[in-house]
Amino acid sequence: MPEPEFGIAAIYRIIKKTGAERVGDDAAHELRSVLEEIGEMIARQAVEFSSHAGRNTVKASDITLAVKTLKL
Repeated sequence: MPEPEFGIAAIYRIIKKTGAERVGDDAAHELRSVLEEIGEMIARQAVEFSSHAGRNTVKASDITLAVKTLKL
């Protein structure tokens, strides 16, 4: 199993910031997994956009377009 990209403490903070008083370990781990999947989908699409534009560099505009395209 690959090492997660996001630290679990940050995930707990995100959930708590939205108003949760307590966060179950399973909830934090599940959110981390989902966020990593979504992040990879966005990144993959953004890489395609930058490549199509003839660039090796992914720009913020590629990310924004990827999010809009994926309707996230």
